[in-house]
Amino acid sequence: MEKRQPIGIELVKRGIVTEVDIEKALDYQKSHPSKKIGDIIDILGLCDSHILIGTIGEILDEKAIYLLDNDIRINPLDYISLDLMKQNKAIPFEIVAGKIKVCFADTSNKKSVDVVRLLLLNKRLVMEKYITFESNIEKILDSLEGAVSENINTNADISGLVDSIIKTAMDKRASDVHIEPLEDKVRVRYRIDGRLITAAQIEKDKQSQLIGRLKAISNMHQEKQEAQDGRILAYPDYNIRVSSQKNVYGEKFVLRLLKKNEDIREIFDLGFPADEELVKKSFNKRNSITVVAAPTGEGKTTTLYSIIDYLNNPHINITTIEDPVEIRINGLNQIEIDAKTPFSGALRTVLRQDPDIILVGEIRDKETAEIAMQAGQTGHYVLSTIHTIDSIEVITRLRKMGISNYDISSILATSVSQRLVRRICKHCAQERDFTEEEIKMIQKIGEKYHVEFDLTGKKTYDAVGCKHCNQSGYYDRIGIFEILNIDEEVRELIANDASSIEIRKKALETGYKPLVVDGIQKVINGITTLEEINNKLIIY
Repeated sequence: MEKRQPIGIELVKRGIVTEVDIEKALDYQKSHPSKKIGDIIDILGLCDSHILIGTIGEILDEKAIYLLDNDIRINPLDYISLDLMKQNKAIPFEIVAGKIKVCFADTSNKKSVDVVRLLLLNKRLVMEKYITFESNIEKILDSLEGAVSENINTNADISGLVDSIIKTAMDKRASDVHIEPLEDKVRVRYRIDGRLITAAQIEKDKQSQLIGRLKAISNMHQEKQEAQDGRILAYPDYNIRVSSQKNVYGEKFVLRLLKKNEDIREIFDLGFPADEELVKKSFNKRNSITVVAAPTGEGKTTTLYSIIDYLNNPHINITTIEDPVEIRINGLNQIEIDAKTPFSGALRTVLRQDPDIILVGEIRDKETAEIAMQAGQTGHYVLSTIHTIDSIEVITRLRKMGISNYDISSILATSVSQRLVRRICKHCAQERDFTEEEIKMIQKIGEKYHVEFDLTGKKTYDAVGCKHCNQSGYYDRIGIFEILNIDEEVRELIANDASSIEIRKKALETGYKPLVVDGIQKVINGITTLEEINNKLIIY
């Protein structure tokens, strides 16, 4: 086949742009390397947009359209979830004679094209692909995202607007609200089930009033523009923590919504393997430490609360040291630390309070780790969290903090790692068979970790999107877990300063299963999707 010339050269040859135009585009691309030349020419206004995309379509031998809002003749969310449109930069825009027209920002991305084609085939629709500029796709996706939270009253006075933003966030189950000054607007985004979605775009001229109102109800200094922390106490069922940070366009606010008196979920409801004996073996201990490991925002604290709730009874003195106390549990002694009393200082005091079980919100430094180890050595059971990628790397992290191999091997009893993945929305999920490629992938993972996954009669689901799930195709989250119970063989390896590779190899021989195994099982059980597992663990 004859090799095609770069798009820029082809456009010059056809007289669509000049060499000077291409030089301008290439200069722009230096500071925007992710942008394609065709998109840049359109952004810079160097050519008529309709002629440009039409010519690019001819060069690529693809159907092309300069996609605008009035070209959308269907509701794209009826056919593909917002998440899938964003991931694949694709938008369905019309159905003619049983064929659905779909615009892509990059038709050469075979994987994205195939994902969308297969999903639509399952809906008995044949896809006809088109190409358009990425900026057109982004503008339309922004408008679709904005429709997700149409309850926000942007025309209300400032007090009503802020109240509307917060109440809508509560209604939509948001964990965080981001209020972000941009160059020409103020963007409001909600974090729902771990993902940020755009909820509203507010006129730039309301920015100063909006910031003033947020500072007033958060008890912040009005004139001060440096980073501040505050709280909103106006909503009886919520404790709202507020953080402000100056950026180049103003002050950004993030509101963390914590529901008061929220019921503690049972450990099994969180996604922990449904094995009572495993829970007893992992968490009902003395003279030891159990550590829950995961990156920020992956549910470590929620798991700790569930473990504490499982262990709690009137005959045990349980004390927690937290930053902050997120959920109040009857029967516990809960301590909230502050700048004057760090974890290590509070832990020293707690050891004089005759505790049986101590929950330390997070092991952040050597001093806290050493005192926690000391507590484990003197008859207490300590529960804590740490930031690592998996349960075996907990050992490496403690070593790097300066904890001796002897102390780790003698005191660390259980290391749990977890991730949160979104549950498929049962209201709109599209059932289908596993593809041959998916079956091969699952079998390959099973062979690697000596697990036999039973796919007999099993189906999987595509995320579609509906009003119930904010058009995402997913609703709520569930944990995927791996549990490393330190047995004698692993204990000996730790004491002898074995590497994490050697420890992992031995652990796999004695029953340890990594996160991906539990993740795949939850896909087979119809709880989540391979796409979600891949987003967290990158399995393909």
